[in-house]
Amino acid sequence: MTKLKIKGHEFNSIIARDSFHRRAVQNRNKIIDTLRKIGLTEDDVEVKVEPAAMKKAPASATWYFEGYRMHYSYRASGKFVDNLYVVFKVIELEVNALLNETRTVNEFISEFSEDKDVKKQREEARELLGVSHDTIDLGLIDRKYKELAKQFHPDMPNGDVEKFKAINRAHKILRRELQ
Repeated sequence: MTKLKIKGHEFNSIIARDSFHRRAVQNRNKIIDTLRKIGLTEDDVEVKVEPAAMKKAPASATWYFEGYRMHYSYRASGKFVDNLYVVFKVIELEVNALLNETRTVNEFISEFSEDKDVKKQREEARELLGVSHDTIDLGLIDRKYKELAKQFHPDMPNGDVEKFKAINRAHKILRRELQ
């Protein structure tokens, strides 16, 4: 069993070997049940389940909390069902931290709140950094970021403040998605 470390939490990953769709539905229901602990209803939560849960696809959950649109997605596992399990575990651990008061409401909100056009922002960030649209290798993204940041730093001869700021924003968007 592989240990995953995401958003400061460490947990065992589980690899589904059968009953993929059933397990995906179970993970969806666990996400909804977990978010109920902080007063949300099923209508406040959106978790789409892939019809073919064994295929390689990202998983995500979106919910509304205290007037904010919250979102979390994961895509590094080989199957949708495994990605959805990671989404569930991260949400469960964060909700438990909120309920145990080791995480404040503001920290919880800042951890998950995102704009509605986050997918487009991520596509643009990958394009700006010069990586493919499906890159999830944080090491590669960090290397590309460092190369471009060095090239466009305002203290360099060809420095460009606006380009440097855009590169930093792009890197921040992708780090948030992949950490």
